[in-house]
Amino acid sequence: MRFNNWTYPEITDGEPTKYHWIVKHTGSFKLGYKTDVGAFTYINAQYGVIIEDHVQIGSHCSIYSLSTIDRKQGEVRLEKGCRIGTHSVIMPGVTIGRGSIIGAFSFVNTNIPAGVLAYGVPAKVIRLLNEAELTEIEESEESL
Repeated sequence: MRFNNWTYPEITDGEPTKYHWIVKHTGSFKLGYKTDVGAFTYINAQYGVIIEDHVQIGSHCSIYSLSTIDRKQGEVRLEKGCRIGTHSVIMPGVTIGRGSIIGAFSFVNTNIPAGVLAYGVPAKVIRLLNEAELTEIEESEESL
């Protein structure tokens, strides 16, 4: 299993990790256990970014707790087991619920509840995850 020897990466403010993702304002950043953050992801944690256990984030994502364009700010929370598709953008003040899946290339500017599939620009809830999908997420968390 790819997470058998998982350890917390060394995170230095504004510098790429060994996995090629970057966090600004590391003092306001919390990373859960056995997370997977894709290469070239940028995280601005000035107003707080909390990534809970077993979260997966695709490559080239952007997570902002501060938007200088519209002056929005607020903590971002990615709850346990959620999955964020490649090239997605998460805006300030957003919570993505436990086990939810965000499709690739989505723009998430509102909260997403637990146990749903959401995608689009802006991201919208498409449907509830079915029992098989929820079981798959739970099993993948257990195997991590």
